[in-house]
Amino acid sequence: MNLQEYFPVLLFIIFGTAIGFALLGAGRLLGPHRPYAEKLTPYECGFEAFGDSRMKFDVRYYLVAILFIMFDLEIAFLFPWAIANDAIGMVGFWTIIVFLGILTVGFIYEWKKGALDWE
Repeated sequence: MNLQEYFPVLLFIIFGTAIGFALLGAGRLLGPHRPYAEKLTPYECGFEAFGDSRMKFDVRYYLVAILFIMFDLEIAFLFPWAIANDAIGMVGFWTIIVFLGILTVGFIYEWKKGALDWE
């Protein structure tokens, strides 16, 4: 394999990095920058911060977040299937039915285990 074949990739990386830094620099130079004390204070949901920022969170918060991401990503697989539904025929149809069945079984299992309850 010849290293010259990778030159377009290197050029793309250099060009993309240069554009990124140029846009960041233009935003910094051209954008308004008027900090003041109230603007620079940390806040939580619109009111003053309280407590330690390193306090422990309930594990259920992370569980619900991970479950949301997992189901959200699995649902994202339905969009390409919906676009190519005519081209893939019955094999694609039954493949997505199996996929949705597994997704439904997983959802029912999580529901029965109480993973979606927030108390």
